[in-house]
Amino acid sequence: PICRPPKTTALSRNSASQIKRGGYNSAHLALALGPVDDCAAVAGCTPFNFFGGQGADGQGTITQEQLDWVGFVQKDESEQELLDIVANLSGSLFTLPAGELGFAVGYEHREQDGWFQPDAVVIAGESAGVPSSATSGGYDVDEFFLELNVPILADVPFANLLDFSYAIRTFDYDTIGSDNTDKLALRWKPVEDLMFRVSKSEGFRAPGIGELFGSAARFDQTLDDPCSGLTAASPAELRSNCAALGVPTDGSYTQFNAQISVTTGGNPNLQAETSDSEMWGIVYSPSWVDSVGWIDGIEFELNHFDIEVDGAIQALDAQVQLSGCAATLDTVLCDGISRTSGGVINGFANQLTNIGGIKTTGYDFTLTYASPETNMGSFKVRWLTNILDEYTEIIPTENGFTDLDREGTEIGDPERSFPELKSNLYLDWYYNNWSAGWTVRYIDEIEERCPDIATGENLCSDEAAGTNTMDETFYNDVQVTWRPDLDSGGMSIRLGVNNVLDEDPPECYSCALNGFDATLYDVPGQFVYLRLDYFTD
Repeated sequence: PICRPPKTTALSRNSASQIKRGGYNSAHLALALGPVDDCAAVAGCTPFNFFGGQGADGQGTITQEQLDWVGFVQKDESEQELLDIVANLSGSLFTLPAGELGFAVGYEHREQDGWFQPDAVVIAGESAGVPSSATSGGYDVDEFFLELNVPILADVPFANLLDFSYAIRTFDYDTIGSDNTDKLALRWKPVEDLMFRVSKSEGFRAPGIGELFGSAARFDQTLDDPCSGLTAASPAELRSNCAALGVPTDGSYTQFNAQISVTTGGNPNLQAETSDSEMWGIVYSPSWVDSVGWIDGIEFELNHFDIEVDGAIQALDAQVQLSGCAATLDTVLCDGISRTSGGVINGFANQLTNIGGIKTTGYDFTLTYASPETNMGSFKVRWLTNILDEYTEIIPTENGFTDLDREGTEIGDPERSFPELKSNLYLDWYYNNWSAGWTVRYIDEIEERCPDIATGENLCSDEAAGTNTMDETFYNDVQVTWRPDLDSGGMSIRLGVNNVLDEDPPECYSCALNGFDATLYDVPGQFVYLRLDYFTD
């Protein structure tokens, strides 16, 4: 048996200092705009007169002295530190008829610590941005693992290859305790060209430092308050529930601001995410295509995934939380939402939590074609497609759990999208030192809930149903690369244009920023880039 016993120790530190210029101190500005006597009583305060603006060449009523008093330079500091000690042993235990029985065993110890110190003005909530507070935290973990690769059959009829692998990992966190996961996988090649594979595994993800100890921060989210504008014609159950929440039902309360301040942040009581995954796949690489003159190789791959996550770490969707609270008076959903005596929401806590879970199933498809060398060079085509069959979020309620089907939908605020089909087609050409590529990216249509602010404006595609369909989108990217011959080393120069046809993303009326979902679609316009890579021998 051959064994390799490496051991490594790593210590890393990541420090960041962020400086933001051009910010304003709202407390200083309020004092400067208030009674002159109040401003005069504070050292350095300069009354602010904005009616005349800065004027030509700074000759208006706004002076540099006034700007110096209301402005400030924001300075935020953060640091993360990691100590990682790893020891492992790998090799083969003995020889089986079909090959070597391989193994790997190891131990890892990690210590992670971090802290964040925002500017004092930000902590006081006196900046124009989102207030936050200082935080720090860390955790230690010890892990052990064992992996086995067992060959069963090889080079026999109906079993060009048959093997299975098994892995187990145990871990002990000083924050959430101990657990273990394992994985079993099987591969079978009845013939050289065809392979089947299947695996079943458990997953475990401990909450990170930011998720555990992240400081509270506020963001303003576009929400529709179901208790707004209640009248005698409103549904009786909704009127009764909103009255129980302290909202007047005589129509005197109307939501005056579409944006509601929501507070989010870390949660030291978080537990780990766990998952169960089942996957199967087929890979077909026919050798008979070698006899076809215009084909140098073809490969087809299809994979199916079925994943269930328990205790997924994320914040509840704020709109779901608000609407569910008004519809059911569920204490799990209503906790953290407070209102004034007039019904206005004046507090909305939306901490990270272990939601009930996530279940997702789907398929990944890949087709690759390569041409032989010709007088015009060679060509390669790759087609990658993802099909989302199901994506269900399971959120906790007072009386159990509620399933929210997300496939084919857009959340909007904060932006999250779940297209049922995404597909990329890559066409590449190679000739001597030159290559060129053309990529077509496709995103299926998705549906969003049409917010009240857009309803009645002939914006949403189906106002009667309260929904809007965001159309399917095609992006086209092109690039050209030159790799000159050098005496030593190598170099490549690449010129490319993304979204060469200037396709605009579909409008998203529920999205909080930009009017489109920037997590899924490109920023409007064409993106031109030039890239130079150089490496030595």
